[in-house]
Amino acid sequence: MFEHHSHPLLPQDRYFRRLALSILAGLSVIVLSLGAGMIGYHVFESLSWLDSFLNAAMLLSGMGPLTAPLTDNGKLFAGLYALYSGFVVILVSGMVFAPVVHRTLHRFHLEPTHHAHRSNVATPAVESAPPAQPM
Repeated sequence: MFEHHSHPLLPQDRYFRRLALSILAGLSVIVLSLGAGMIGYHVFESLSWLDSFLNAAMLLSGMGPLTAPLTDNGKLFAGLYALYSGFVVILVSGMVFAPVVHRTLHRFHLEPTHHAHRSNVATPAVESAPPAQPM
């Protein structure tokens, strides 16, 4: 998906397209996860769709549920969904920031075009100050 460090830096328009696709992929994972959480709360806890949305969104965002589960199946679902939500945050963060981190690291590994010319130029000597005398 990403270019090798020996290849030139991706043009800005293609980089922004890559970034937009990563954001879209991350949003897709969030929407699917939110839908799964809503279905789980609706089925296992018999919450309304709006309350199911609220609880799933709060768990997915790391805030915690608003309604404490009452049934054993609801408690099991809420616990598993909370664990899953933590992994989704890490996954989506990686998906969204991967193009940014890759581009930054790629810039560090690019060879300057005038690198060969600079290696033949002598560097000026730096004069050092005399050591300070104790008082």
